[in-house]
Amino acid sequence: MNKANFGVMGLGVMGHMLALNMERNGFRVAGYDLDLEKVKTFGADSAGKNLIACGSLEAFLAALELPRRILMMVPAGRPVDAAIASLRPHLAKGDLLIDGGNTFFLDTERRSKELEEAGIIYIGTGVSGGEQGALWGPAIMPGGQPEAWELVKPIFEAISAKAYGEPCVAYMGARGAGHYVKMVHNGIEYGDMQLIAEAYDILHRGLGLNNQQLHEIFSEWNHGELESYLIEITADIFAKTDPESGAAVVDLILDEARQKGTGKWTSQNALDLGAPTPTINAAVESRIISAYKEERVAAAKILRGPASKISTDASTTLSTSPQAVIAAVRDALYAAKICSYAQGFGLMRMAGNEYGYNLNYGEIAKIWRGGCIIRARFLNDIRQAFIRNPDLPNLMVDPEFAGAMNARQSALRKVVALAAESGIPSLAFSSALAYYDAYRSERLPANLTQAQRDYFGAHTYRRIDREGTFHTEWQ
Repeated sequence: MNKANFGVMGLGVMGHMLALNMERNGFRVAGYDLDLEKVKTFGADSAGKNLIACGSLEAFLAALELPRRILMMVPAGRPVDAAIASLRPHLAKGDLLIDGGNTFFLDTERRSKELEEAGIIYIGTGVSGGEQGALWGPAIMPGGQPEAWELVKPIFEAISAKAYGEPCVAYMGARGAGHYVKMVHNGIEYGDMQLIAEAYDILHRGLGLNNQQLHEIFSEWNHGELESYLIEITADIFAKTDPESGAAVVDLILDEARQKGTGKWTSQNALDLGAPTPTINAAVESRIISAYKEERVAAAKILRGPASKISTDASTTLSTSPQAVIAAVRDALYAAKICSYAQGFGLMRMAGNEYGYNLNYGEIAKIWRGGCIIRARFLNDIRQAFIRNPDLPNLMVDPEFAGAMNARQSALRKVVALAAESGIPSLAFSSALAYYDAYRSERLPANLTQAQRDYFGAHTYRRIDREGTFHTEWQ
């Protein structure tokens, strides 16, 4: 029997699809899972293909060429440790283990160090794109030893998505760098999705636009600067009807957004590093508060607010035409999106220094252009921004993005004001505007905060007129 070039351990949807992708691109793949039903399903797919379905761990390991390259596609946490523990006694020096799940990067750091001491090469790899991406080309973010990257580079480049003729995969850096970049990708994804949801709420609840109108608006937006996978699928969602009731499917879905935790990890790590990510945080908080459905229903009967309809009465303070509101929401969405990505890339810049990852931000933008959930036209512009200045401190101060923000900040203000006046929550839009205003403010009221800290805790402060650290006896 010809040995397999690659092994996939964990034949759930993602593992199965990735194995089929590898086989289609000319590699022989062995597959194994503790669930024998999944092995049988994989075996049924192997007819006439370069796939080997393995019913035992021993058969799986025996089917692989040396050095073994094994991709673990198992749930994050203890299942990964269990998979490593089952494999480790059978591995030889130079064998390669790859964790392709949504693993917390600090777990990858720990495993990388432990396995490297035993001579086993380890890669933590972020994979984005869902089921169809896994089958037809995901964005792939591997981190580990450079020699580990060389072992998988031909395979990963072959199976990855292609954008503008370039593979959407690149070596991210040492140890947990790949999973870190994937974590931030998911945090930015949370921000993107919440901004789109708030735009929908303003246009639907505020202006009273129906789903057909929303489908047309988002379809139009997808042919401009907002062109992206998330805008594209949003347009599709508004056009989908339920075959049984004839109602729009989106109107039948409970307003309770769930999460798997990667966005929350981004916010938690940002707080640990002292990186401002308010729009990503707002997206996480929005999902959390959406889960309080029963409390919100009860509160709606008690707590007062303005009518949710945006007024087009010329006598009101913020009167405007529906067409002007739609245009303002479009421009505000783009401006807020820039703010959100600026926060994500700013976080990665701090993490690169803190963890020694030596991240290449232009490369990250390049691989996010295809395959992944946040793929968007303007990632080309982000890549160019970091080519112009690899040490760019914040995306908003790049000349091109600064021009975009200066031109659209008034629209962002208008949308936040309209939402506030109409009682429509806009946590993400509001946080993006506050982030923009805080970052561009030469002076913030933190001097008063520091005075308070010194007053009640003698925490000291710095002065603007002399060097050193000072304390005042306030009483």
